[in-house]
Amino acid sequence: MNRPEMLQHLYATTEWDIIIIGGGATGLGTAVDAATRGYKILLVEQHDFAKGTSSRSTKLVHGGVRYLAQGNIKLVREALMERGLLLKNAPHVTSNLSFVLPCYGLWQKIFYGVGLKIYDLMAGNLGLGKTKIINSKKTKELLPTINIKNLSGAIVYKDGQFDDARLAINLAQTAAANGATVLNYCKVIKLLKTHSGVTNSGSNLSEKICGVIIKDEINGTDYNLKCKVVINATGVFADEVLQMDDATADKIVSPSQGIHLVLDKKFFPGADAMMIPKTADGRVLFAVPWHDKVVVGTTDTPIESHSLEPKPLEAEIEFIMQHINKYLDVAIKRADVQSVFVGLRPLVKKGAGNKTALMPRDHTILVSTSGLVTVTGGKWTTYRKMANDVLKKAMAVAKLPEIKCGTQNLKIHGWINNIDKNDPLHFYGADAVQIKNLCKEDQALAELIHAALPNLKAEIIWAIQNEMAQTVEDVLARRTRILFLNAQAAIEAAPIVATIMAKQMNKNNEWELQQVNNFNVLAKQYLLS
Repeated sequence: MNRPEMLQHLYATTEWDIIIIGGGATGLGTAVDAATRGYKILLVEQHDFAKGTSSRSTKLVHGGVRYLAQGNIKLVREALMERGLLLKNAPHVTSNLSFVLPCYGLWQKIFYGVGLKIYDLMAGNLGLGKTKIINSKKTKELLPTINIKNLSGAIVYKDGQFDDARLAINLAQTAAANGATVLNYCKVIKLLKTHSGVTNSGSNLSEKICGVIIKDEINGTDYNLKCKVVINATGVFADEVLQMDDATADKIVSPSQGIHLVLDKKFFPGADAMMIPKTADGRVLFAVPWHDKVVVGTTDTPIESHSLEPKPLEAEIEFIMQHINKYLDVAIKRADVQSVFVGLRPLVKKGAGNKTALMPRDHTILVSTSGLVTVTGGKWTTYRKMANDVLKKAMAVAKLPEIKCGTQNLKIHGWINNIDKNDPLHFYGADAVQIKNLCKEDQALAELIHAALPNLKAEIIWAIQNEMAQTVEDVLARRTRILFLNAQAAIEAAPIVATIMAKQMNKNNEWELQQVNNFNVLAKQYLLS
C-alpha cells in the first residue's frame, strides 16, 4: 500500500486485464477477487478508499430482517451466507452482536418471534446463535434506558456488526498483497475506445473500450492506460461513468439518503443493540453500540442530486430524534449528538415509484455495447457475491481465461485467531502488534490523538506508511473513525494530525495549514448546530 510504488506500476504495465473504477466496497471486493484469480488488476478511486457510501453505513453485517418481511428471500439467504463468511474471514473488524427487538403485545411477540426464527433457519450452518423471547424485566436488564410503558417483552436475535471503512482499507491491502495495483486520488477523466470501422459486409463496428485516462489528483499527472475490460463500480456515481461512455445513456441509479446520529454510550448503556422494526417511513430503526458510542439510524430519503459529502436534512434529524426518544426513558437533545454522518444508497430504478424504502437492495450488472461492465446497487454484506457476479461478466467481455473464485474462505488482511476485543487496537488485527512496536520505538507515539478517544498517534504513522493515507481527513475519518465518533474532537485533533503528517511526508507549513482548514470546513458538517 505504498502509493509512489503503485504509481510506478502504471509505467511498467503495458496492458491491464481489468481496470476497476471505484474504491468502495464493490470495487475493492472485485479487486480482491480478480487479483486472487491471477488477473492483472488496477483499481482507481477519485477520492479516498470508502470516501462515499462505504464508510457511512449503519455498521451492520446482516441478512436484512426488513428484506425478509418484504419477501426478498433470495437476497436474505445470500446475505446471511455472506454474513457468516465475513465474520470468519475478517474477525478483527466484525463481531457477533445481540439485537433486542422490543414488543408491545402478544401478537408482536408471535409475529416477530416466528419471523426471526425463520431468519435463523435460513442462515443454516453459518448462523450466529438462536433467537429467544424474553419478558419485560429481562428486556430492561439488556436495555437499561428503554421506556417500559406497555412493554410486554422482546425478541433477542443475533446479527453481525463491523467497521466499514476499516474493512475497506483491509480489502485494499488484501488486493495489493495478491498483486493488484490500487490507487486513491486518481480520477478517470476519459474512457479510451477503439476506432470504429466497417465489417466486410459493410456494416458499422461499434467502438469498444480499450482503456482509460486517469488524472492523479495529488500530483496532477495524467496517465493513458490500456486494458481488456473496464468495470464501473462507482455506486451512486455509476450514471456519470455510463454517460462518459454514452452521453445518451439513461440513468439507472435512484439515490436514497440515510443519516445516522452518534451519541455517548451513557444514553444506551449495555452491550446489545436495539432494533425497532417499523417506523413511519417503513424503515427499521437501529441503536447500535460502536467504538464505545451508539449509532442511531437511519432514514430513507429520495434525493435528486448527490455528492461526496451529502448533508443531513433537518426533517431527517427530527425524525430520528423523535423516534428514538419514543423508546427511551432518557431524553436525547440535539446538544447530545456528537456526530452526524450521511450515506447515499445506490438503489437501482425498477419501477418502484418514489418510495426508496421499498426499492430492492439487490445488485444489478449491465454490459454496454462498448463493453463497459457496470455493477451497482447491493449492500456491504454481499460485496463478495457482487464481486464474483461482476467478474463473470467481465471475464466474458474480455475473453479472459476462466478461473474459479477463491474468496469464500480467503482471510482478509489483519486476520488473527485470538482477538482481545478490549484492546483499542483490535480493529487492526494482526497489524496491532506493529503499531505497538512504533510506540516502543518512540514513546511520544503512545500518546492519544485526543483525550476523548483511545486512538494513538502511532496510528497516524501507520496510516501513512501502510494504508495510503494522504490527507488529515483520510486519517481522522477512515483510518481512525474519530470524525464519525466525535466531530468536535476531530476538529481539535486536526492540527496535531497535520503536524505529524507533514513531518512524515516532508510537507511544508502551507500544506499543513491548508489541510487543517480543509478539514475544519468538512468536519463542521458533522456537527449539529
